[in-house]
Amino acid sequence: MTRLFRIAALASVLLVSACAWLPSTPPAQPLQLEASAAARQTLAPSGRLRVGVYPGSPTSWVKNPKTGESAGVALELGRLMAQQLRVPVEVVEFARVAEIIEALKAGQVDMTFTNATAARSRDVDFTAPLIQLELGLLVPPGASTASFADADRAGVRIGVSQGSSSQGALGGKLQQARLVTAASLDAAQQLFKAGQIDAFATNKGILFEMAEKLPGYKVLDDRWGLENLAIAVPKGREAGRAFLQSFAQQVQQQGHLKGMAERAGLRGVAKP
Repeated sequence: MTRLFRIAALASVLLVSACAWLPSTPPAQPLQLEASAAARQTLAPSGRLRVGVYPGSPTSWVKNPKTGESAGVALELGRLMAQQLRVPVEVVEFARVAEIIEALKAGQVDMTFTNATAARSRDVDFTAPLIQLELGLLVPPGASTASFADADRAGVRIGVSQGSSSQGALGGKLQQARLVTAASLDAAQQLFKAGQIDAFATNKGILFEMAEKLPGYKVLDDRWGLENLAIAVPKGREAGRAFLQSFAQQVQQQGHLKGMAERAGLRGVAKP
């Protein structure tokens, strides 16, 4: 089940400030894009750009607890892409990223921003990766686990989002620990509070966001892998490929992406 909310297209090009993971970033430059009618029809066939997001991830959609303002890389990329296509933006909320992938496959949404895995590439098309995030573990207060290697022990229960790329990747890495799936990131917090998981695994951008809501919890320093995040669109939209690749390249090179990451409070970006 999804929940729909509409956000008006931006009236002007977004300007951004310095990004935490790349200091002294200059202000973003205006995009130099011209969408053809074919690209517009291909990438936004309903006449609006439908953007899939899920709550709790800075790479997708988060809310500032003090101001209530929304941020998130997928959310802002969708707004800016719709502006460049000159169509309205429509944001569709899902409980978890796996549901967005299914919606992309079914043509129910037009784009998102997520981990570009080989498995997902069979179902959706991706741009080149734009951000690389570390994968890690979140553990509760007093946990004896100090690293990913420590967590792979008999009796240890590691939570993952149902249908996530972390679930698939960890299935081949763990020898003794057991995976426990959570229907959403909120559900994962409830599993922690109920003592039903001993750690939670995903990218560190999400883990740091969760840690702020769970006093005493910490993100372990080491990493067990990397995510390569990119813009995803449904298969069969080749007529919009040139526009999409130019859009992805320009938002990265001209500072827009860095500003989006900063506003969302994204942490855990892998160092070059």
